[in-house]
Amino acid sequence: MIAKTFKKIFGTRNDRELKRMAKTVVKVNALEATYQALSDDELKAKTIEFKQLLADGQTLDQILPDAFAAVREAGLRSLGMRHFDVQLIGGVTLHEGRIAEMRTGEGKTLVATLPAYLNALMGNGVHIVTVNDYLAERDANWMRPLYEFLGLSLGIIQSGQMQDEKKAAYAADITYGTNNEFGFDYLRDNTAFALDDRVSRGTFFAIIDEVDSILIDEARTPLIISGATEDSSALYKRMKALAPALKRAPNPDDEGKSEADDFDVDGHFVIDEKHRSIELTEAGHQYVEDMLVKEKLLEEGDSLYSPSNLNLLHHVTTALRALHLFQRNVEYIVQNGAVVLIDEHTGRTMSGRRLSDGMHQALEAKEKVDIHSESQTLASTTFQNYFRLYEKLSGMTGTADTEAPEFHQIYALDVTVIPTNKPTVRKDLNDLIYLSVEEKYSAVVNDIKAAVANNAPVLVGTASIETSEQLSKFLKKEKVDHEVLNAKFHKSEARIIAEAGRPGALTIATNMAGRGTDIVLGGNLEAELASLDNPSDTEIAAHKDEWQQRQALVLAAGGLHIFGTERHESRRIDNQLRGRSGRQGDPGVTRFYLSMDDSLMRIFASDGVRNFMQRLGMEEGEAIEHKMVSNAIEKAQRKVEGRNFDMRKQLLEYDDVAND
Repeated sequence: MIAKTFKKIFGTRNDRELKRMAKTVVKVNALEATYQALSDDELKAKTIEFKQLLADGQTLDQILPDAFAAVREAGLRSLGMRHFDVQLIGGVTLHEGRIAEMRTGEGKTLVATLPAYLNALMGNGVHIVTVNDYLAERDANWMRPLYEFLGLSLGIIQSGQMQDEKKAAYAADITYGTNNEFGFDYLRDNTAFALDDRVSRGTFFAIIDEVDSILIDEARTPLIISGATEDSSALYKRMKALAPALKRAPNPDDEGKSEADDFDVDGHFVIDEKHRSIELTEAGHQYVEDMLVKEKLLEEGDSLYSPSNLNLLHHVTTALRALHLFQRNVEYIVQNGAVVLIDEHTGRTMSGRRLSDGMHQALEAKEKVDIHSESQTLASTTFQNYFRLYEKLSGMTGTADTEAPEFHQIYALDVTVIPTNKPTVRKDLNDLIYLSVEEKYSAVVNDIKAAVANNAPVLVGTASIETSEQLSKFLKKEKVDHEVLNAKFHKSEARIIAEAGRPGALTIATNMAGRGTDIVLGGNLEAELASLDNPSDTEIAAHKDEWQQRQALVLAAGGLHIFGTERHESRRIDNQLRGRSGRQGDPGVTRFYLSMDDSLMRIFASDGVRNFMQRLGMEEGEAIEHKMVSNAIEKAQRKVEGRNFDMRKQLLEYDDVAND
């Protein structure tokens, strides 16, 4: 009661932070006319002036209004882009070492130039971290004219660079690169034999784009520099051949859920789907020992649990996990004769990344491709550990508020939610919940057809490649034209996204389309014009007129329609998908379609929800929108998020012990 009264009188903490930073924005705006009056040379000379002020004892906070005013004017002159007031607030947030939650389309790339320029004046180097090489190169080259206009140097680190190139990139005032590359360079520097072999120059200030992806989703991902060990591929092949003979037993924790599954009461192993683990039963232990004796892998009378045989036990459970917990076109794909992992959060392939502890070799054996040797760890760290090395850390994302407690507890980073430049008018409709997957897909297809017929562009989000292909088959049967965007067709991504905003366009996509994707209503005019070969002014004008007509049709249809075919374990991933629609004040519609057979509901939702739906006497194809079910979905997501947080926190505690 007291807390509510306090909020009514003083506003939330976020409100108070925004009011405080608004005073700085007023100061920057008051300087705008002064900086507009400067010549290009005078504006460029400000960088030298600011550096001298810092050398004379002034602080970054003291010169911030002038520095931001200079960057704003330089942005207008070099890029034709002027920082909005809310972007200035985002810049202050980042400079102060916090996370700025900014809606999709609010210009995070431009926001980063403000604190990057200001902090680069100290001469220690600023790192701007992105999730992939493409974004690092794109953002760096996009903002390059602004930095160089103000006399700062810019570097890009990428995989495969020569050592001299890397050194030069790190020596620049501002360095763009991926979290992987920054992390691996740190490891390589720490295993270098000579100081001259090191490429980086310390960890002063980092701005992390898509900070939730890197510091939350990737937090437990180990960065490992390794060397080869002896070949054990033959053992993986033999275990792969033995694993299918073992039968699954019911898990005591899965009461009420076993009827739909292929269980054997006298089975050999149980699966814990929540923790993605497999454990042998007593019958399983005996059965496996007998099998291994027959295969001459175990001595007669020897125990699978004796210290000398624990490696065999590990191979057995790894083979079972590969067979039952890892699904092709969900967790991985087979591409060019290799097992390539799929990032569950982004839907993209992770070339070069391999599972540890023999898991990747077990998958290679399962898929009958070449089995690579296991590796021996020479040096390792985690992103959690690496990014805590920075003297100052900040980040940007469209979805951070749901993870604010973890950011604060693990990284001492507070989250500030930045208001949008224009009011959001997107309609987020209630979830529709069906009893079966078939009923759900039927409803999705019907709503797709209705939206497309009304000239609305539609983006359908799926959780896996398998689901995207399954839905594509449904649509082909209904003779509905569509594009599929998943890790198998990533080379077509730019073209598909450029056309995804056209009237009646239908795109079926995995999480690839859920983060960092800009779908322009009416289609991407810039991409369209760039594809023309030496167009005349008349041709350009004709294309612009046609685009305006297309955009008018899309706006009249209610903007981009987002249909999610299931909820993700993380609310942030759902919010990322929603964020593709309603950008920069555009209209839009979003809705999620669920079934009780979806993984999240099946594994984490209580049986009471299913019983409740059945008691309603729902007819086939009927959906419900009920608060109890919606609450159950959110509760299930919170449960998963809480479990994942506990695992990340535990890993960090181990890291802290190792660091000491």
